Amino acid sequence: MPDASLYVPRFNVMDPDDVRPFVEAVATAQLVTVGDDGVPDATFLPVLWEGDRLVGHLARANAHWRRIVDGSPALAIVTGADTYVSPSWYATKAEHGKVVPTWNYSVVHLRGRVAVHDDADWVRGLVTRLTDRHERPRADPWAVTDAPADYVDKNLRPIVGVEVVVESVEAKAKLSQNRSDEDRAGVAGGLAADGREPDGLVAP
Repeated sequence: MPDASLYVPRFNVMDPDDVRPFVEAVATAQLVTVGDDGVPDATFLPVLWEGDRLVGHLARANAHWRRIVDGSPALAIVTGADTYVSPSWYATKAEHGKVVPTWNYSVVHLRGRVAVHDDADWVRGLVTRLTDRHERPRADPWAVTDAPADYVDKNLRPIVGVEVVVESVEAKAKLSQNRSDEDRAGVAGGLAADGREPDGLVAP
């Protein structure tokens, strides 16, 4: 695959132990591929990261899947919460005023080779696992088997499976780690005052 990388300053590296849980918690990605004509396509889709495979599905009516060349490079972008950071929140603003705005966010890039699965059994298995993952925390979880089989079959036909064999993972957590404890506390307080939950947007 061609050289490409996510810009990650040393103080913005996501803890390796946090990467897979982050992807599993977000559970969605922007899948980016390039067709034979060199034109890029991108689709937002639900995903599961299973072993070295990232799997998901697209609408059959979405021309993206038809333009995917099996075995070609793909990029899946998983993004978490993000926020504008006002320099007025920094404690250091009162000290010397040498502060500027920034943006805090977390993101994971998964690169690999992509394949399409236009197979009813494969798609049914994926949809079942996706459903189980999202219904599991509920007090009364719904299951694919709760619906009539013919109705499920009908609703599986309009979707197509896709799979990325993950070859590289790059993760970034830009959460004001390079600021002082006082500045991070100021950002957390500013976000809270704006009605935003600071967890996941500011480093502890």
